Amino acid sequence: MRVETIVKLKCIIMKTKVLLLAFLCSVMMPISAQTYQPQVGFSTENGSKVNFKKNKGGDNWFVSLGGGASVLFGDQNNDAGLSDRINWAAGLSIGKWYNPYLAYRLQINGGQLNNFSNLYGVQGLSNQDLLYGNAHIDVMLDLTNYWAPYNEKKVVRFIPFVGVGYAIRPGKIVDGYEFKRSESPSVNLGAHIPFRLSERVDLFLEGAYSIYNEQFNRTDMGHEEDRVVQGLLGLNFKLGRTNFEVIEPMDYELLNDLNSQINALRAQNEELSKRPVSCPECPKVGPVVEQVESLKNVVFFRLNSSVIDKNQEGNIFNTAEYAKKHNLPVIVVGYADKKTGTADYNQGLSERRARVVAKRLAEQYGIPTEKISIEWKGDTQQPYEVNNWNRVVIMDTNRK
Repeated sequence: MRVETIVKLKCIIMKTKVLLLAFLCSVMMPISAQTYQPQVGFSTENGSKVNFKKNKGGDNWFVSLGGGASVLFGDQNNDAGLSDRINWAAGLSIGKWYNPYLAYRLQINGGQLNNFSNLYGVQGLSNQDLLYGNAHIDVMLDLTNYWAPYNEKKVVRFIPFVGVGYAIRPGKIVDGYEFKRSESPSVNLGAHIPFRLSERVDLFLEGAYSIYNEQFNRTDMGHEEDRVVQGLLGLNFKLGRTNFEVIEPMDYELLNDLNSQINALRAQNEELSKRPVSCPECPKVGPVVEQVESLKNVVFFRLNSSVIDKNQEGNIFNTAEYAKKHNLPVIVVGYADKKTGTADYNQGLSERRARVVAKRLAEQYGIPTEKISIEWKGDTQQPYEVNNWNRVVIMDTNRK
């Protein structure tokens, strides 16, 4: 009786440890919603409240090319007619979206810049009619994807931007007077409005307001700054991957339930440890042959995955050691949860899970292939009531 009691007690402790390890491993795995639908190219919540997966370095780049008009505001320009002050302008940009609502770009814009003046001995208003260029780095914020759910297929988006740069105007001689080269740092702000034409091409409208120092137009009359208003019409060309994928949150209600079950198992283990190891009043018995029972163990998988996580290796190792010690075969059965994917897809997914576990038992832990049986059930059988737990492979050592 004493030996039988000790054997039963050891079996109870072993099963408790196995269940505890299984629950701990399942808690460590990311658990997502019961229905698997990756949010690629859209989100169900406002973009500001969502985390997005980081794409590769070569993804989400864009190149913009546009043309339009600009007007200089400074010193005596208001004395000339508006039609005389309108100039042609062009812009070239290259940038990258780091998530659906935040981007950085480098833009080089410029063109003709008419500046009217009657200074320097020039009779009447004289048009300097000079070219200029402005290179600036901008931060772009897509408000339509920030304040509303992200959707890559939106027809129209509103994207304010702000940035700093540096502008240059070459020199020129007008009516015998030499206007020297001028340079100035710039502050640039405006709005970029793209209209979706296809997955990789947008038509855009852009309005910009740039501020330069007072001498940028080579006329110093004590004003605080010179300003240029610019409008562009052009095309955006998207490079690499064009969309983003939402990182889905974990099911915290399920995590709390698993933690409660783990605490209950720990309490049971603590109670078992308090029981006496020996029983002096028990009569002596003859030697008892150890009864080898089948051992069931589990390998949990991530959603839509057949890759074995490192935190599941302990279960495979324990199963292999137990099977080798007692010369037992191992039955490997793969499953998939019923609430994710189609029946045909889940059948293949459960097969891949079962085969990868069997391969690990054979190649890494030395179980002969003839002692391993492989089965896969797809979602036709659900060994657990909790849907997410059925992303599993169950290993069973059996004497048959």
